[in-house]
Amino acid sequence: MSKNGFKTFILLAGLTALLLFIGQAMGGRSGLYLAFFMALLMNFIGYWFSDKIALKMSGAQEVTVDQAPDLHRTVERLSAQAGLPKPRVYIMPQDTPNAFATGRNPEHAAVAVTEGILRLLKPEELDGVLAHELAHIKNRDILISSVAAVMAGAISHLAYMAQWGAMFGMGRSDDEEGGGAGNMIAVILMAIIGPMAAMLIQMAISRSREFSADATGAKIIHAGRPLANALLKLESYNKQLPMQVNPATAQMYIVNPLSARGLTRLFSTHPPIQERVDRLMALKVQDLM
Repeated sequence: MSKNGFKTFILLAGLTALLLFIGQAMGGRSGLYLAFFMALLMNFIGYWFSDKIALKMSGAQEVTVDQAPDLHRTVERLSAQAGLPKPRVYIMPQDTPNAFATGRNPEHAAVAVTEGILRLLKPEELDGVLAHELAHIKNRDILISSVAAVMAGAISHLAYMAQWGAMFGMGRSDDEEGGGAGNMIAVILMAIIGPMAAMLIQMAISRSREFSADATGAKIIHAGRPLANALLKLESYNKQLPMQVNPATAQMYIVNPLSARGLTRLFSTHPPIQERVDRLMALKVQDLM
């Protein structure tokens, strides 16, 4: 397992432990069972339906070879270079240039690009972006990100329940007769801190996978500069014209589609573009083979 893979495993384990801990704090053994059931249910939904949900929420429409021949040829060529089956191809009716990949595994995957990105980027830059998205598929990042997102969502939901439950006497263990005010305060604090911790873990997972996809994408096309140039263009245009997307789906895109200023930058699911560009430009020939 790679360093990034091990880090992701640890972070996902942390999310799971946090979910179970909040469940137990909220309702003892019963709360623990509820949290475990929620984790199973949310992961089932994330595994089987995350791609359909993502594509629906983005407004992406599948296009045929006749409708977008150049895009299909590019995706087919890069898929062969990456050793992947060709994913389904979608276009989003958005002027803002951006792209994402989705799907639980390489056999059930899709790539989606906006109309804006097709107009903005040079062919080699578009190669870099699509190679990045194929890298997400190759590394199974979409499944990992979907699991992280639904786990974080379950933690937030449990935390919301805990805040109200604490007011009505929840939060004591099955072996205690009463938790008292101290127990109620502990549950409320966990309900507040839990979602923040989940968000930070999800952010760390997303950032780690973006760096990995950049490196793998550069390896697919044997060059780092095309993707680096594309990222700089995409960042500039997304600042000028942020996309109208659900914040829960922002982590899917190659660059943050939302306007992020001030403190919100610290909690972005995407690494700073300049850091990504610097890493790509620092890749050596042997790293790209």
